Amino acid sequence: MNYGHALRFGLRLPTDADCEPGQLIEVAGLAERELDLLVIPAGAAGADLEPSTVVSWIAGATVSLGLVLEARPATLHPAMLARAVASLDRLTEGRVALAFHADPAAAGSGTAGPDAALGEAIAVVRELWNVLDRGLGRFTGRFHRLAGAEKAAPAHDVPISVDGQGQDLLRLVGLQADEWSTGCDAVTLTQGNRVVDEAARGAGRDPREIRRRVTIRGGFGERTSRFTGTAADWVNDLLPLVIEHGVGTIVLDTVERDVAAGFASEVAPALRAAADAVLPRGWSGARVRRSAVRARRRPGIDYEGAPPEMAEVVEPGDPAYARLRSGYLRGGAPGIILRAATNEQVTQALAFARRHPGVPLSRRSAGHGVSGRSTNDGGIVIDVSLMNAIEVLDKRTRRVRIGPGARWAEVAAALEPYGWALSSGDYGGVGVGGLATAGGIGYLARGHGLTIDRLRAVEMVLADGSVVRADDSENPDLFWAVRGAGANFGIVTAFEFEADDVGAVAFARLTQDASDLERYLVEWGRAVEDSPRDLTSFVIVAPPRGGRPALAVSRTMVDSSDSETVRARLEPLAAISAMYAQDVVITSYAAVMDNASDDPPVSHGEPVSRSGLLRHVTPEFAAAAARMIRSGAIGWFQLRSVGGAVADVPADATAYAHRDANFSLVVMGGADEVVDRAWAWLSPFLDGLYISFESSLRPERIAAAWPPRTLSRLRELKTVYDPEGVFGDNFALTPAANHPGGGNP
Repeated sequence: MNYGHALRFGLRLPTDADCEPGQLIEVAGLAERELDLLVIPAGAAGADLEPSTVVSWIAGATVSLGLVLEARPATLHPAMLARAVASLDRLTEGRVALAFHADPAAAGSGTAGPDAALGEAIAVVRELWNVLDRGLGRFTGRFHRLAGAEKAAPAHDVPISVDGQGQDLLRLVGLQADEWSTGCDAVTLTQGNRVVDEAARGAGRDPREIRRRVTIRGGFGERTSRFTGTAADWVNDLLPLVIEHGVGTIVLDTVERDVAAGFASEVAPALRAAADAVLPRGWSGARVRRSAVRARRRPGIDYEGAPPEMAEVVEPGDPAYARLRSGYLRGGAPGIILRAATNEQVTQALAFARRHPGVPLSRRSAGHGVSGRSTNDGGIVIDVSLMNAIEVLDKRTRRVRIGPGARWAEVAAALEPYGWALSSGDYGGVGVGGLATAGGIGYLARGHGLTIDRLRAVEMVLADGSVVRADDSENPDLFWAVRGAGANFGIVTAFEFEADDVGAVAFARLTQDASDLERYLVEWGRAVEDSPRDLTSFVIVAPPRGGRPALAVSRTMVDSSDSETVRARLEPLAAISAMYAQDVVITSYAAVMDNASDDPPVSHGEPVSRSGLLRHVTPEFAAAAARMIRSGAIGWFQLRSVGGAVADVPADATAYAHRDANFSLVVMGGADEVVDRAWAWLSPFLDGLYISFESSLRPERIAAAWPPRTLSRLRELKTVYDPEGVFGDNFALTPAANHPGGGNP
């Protein structure tokens, strides 16, 4: 019988009260060197060391060893156990498993009570771990009840095993468990496998979902019984358990160090070799998805054909799905997430996507984009967040190579020791990939330009799966297009930037009265335009609420550490209106960008944002903006200063062509039609938009993203590099060959 499980070997750890932590760590060290796992027994309540404490000790002293935590349902409420194991999973970075050890006193009692209670305990644990279904945990049973408990999921897949025998318990294993643990009696294994498999099939499960584990005792030396004698004798005893009964995990229960060492160094490798020699080639290579995972699959996706080469394949039923499904501003429910860590894996993921032409395709670096297009509903997401390396290529030229999955806070921290920086937006959690192919309007924009203005080369995977380099001399047309419209042409897997010399900076947070909205906006715009380039300012205006006046919250960076210079730059802004709060510090650019949370996004719904580019904040524009802010149509209004070094770059040098704008505007609201009605008041004053801040994909918005000549050139290049429109998720361009209107949308 072959369930397809690769062999795993482990030790059962003695945890009686006489054991010192040092002794336990020593045993764990032996196991980690040559084995796969360590079982931490539940013991008798109050008599032995507390298992979860032991797991914590050992987790800190090991790196790769799997840790199986045994628990008796009668000694700890399953809700508490679920939270403890979830914490241990995060502590061990995915090395923990949970094993329920049935109460021996209940065996053969003739009552279904203990087994039913165990089944409910497993159900409670799974309910609290299930963050795929949003909301509080709820369960009502004979023995356990959850009346709206906060869920606490592990970060990884935590298998649940059940140890014991008896018909009811074996059926429970087939219905709910991921592993059955028992002794090594052949008759027990034969009968038990039959019951477990029948129960599994009856529940719609594949019996291969359930691993089989046996625990043995033995010694080396004279051959007196099974698991005695030489290592070869042990292998002869164990091989039938693997071949005939499908055992995938073998655990040795011993307190003798020499026996444990012989089992690890001689028996385990010899048994692996013997099994490989007898069983068909690739006998343990197939991965069997749980029925619970398969039940959440979306139609139209060939899940069995997902590339096995990927760093990770995440389906809607996998634990990792909860933290990868959504972006920071958009709730998502993709059908499959393909995580890539190499160019080859990106190519494989893209080939998989091309085999699904009717299925939405999204690409994700960190998932923070305002537009929210890094996720979808029922489609494919190619996630490159694992491609996050930051490497200095040449100190003399300040050349750095950065992966698309790196976040800008990490980039800033890596460059700070060299006295360098790259202007990169205002939030450190943004990924490099999206921002560096769109523009990059950051706190150093007026003095150092857009992020793309420091880009010197890219490596990318094109729609046909080929990997190319693009810079000013190699594929220069593609390099031109990547800087402002990159999402249309491929997946960038590496960026090469020339960083700027940036020392200490001043950063000011000013909260001011904006009761006279029109005047405030005009004065802020004038102060920014009149300021030298070493000042870049962003301002958010909060609508008046509850009878309180509108507030203006500005964030301003001065690329100087000289106090007199900083004072001179900030005084015109501070003088605009009464100050409610202020905070001015001399700090590093990296410290300013260190403002991101590591928590995964849990967004719901769709973002509604509109973007526009503006040459000057005129009284007429300010009046229209004030009308919008006061109308209640939006909840977010931000102006970012551009101009300066951004305008030094010729309009035709990159696909980001609106170089004459001094300001970038973004508003956000709750409904497209409401926001659009208010946006119409501002449209006459705007020329162009910034694609990363725009959620609408209506044809007129695409036409506004690029001037006609730029748009026409982009369409020609789309014909060359993506004629089939594989990349159609982010301001998709129609190839010129399919678009007789030329530069029109």
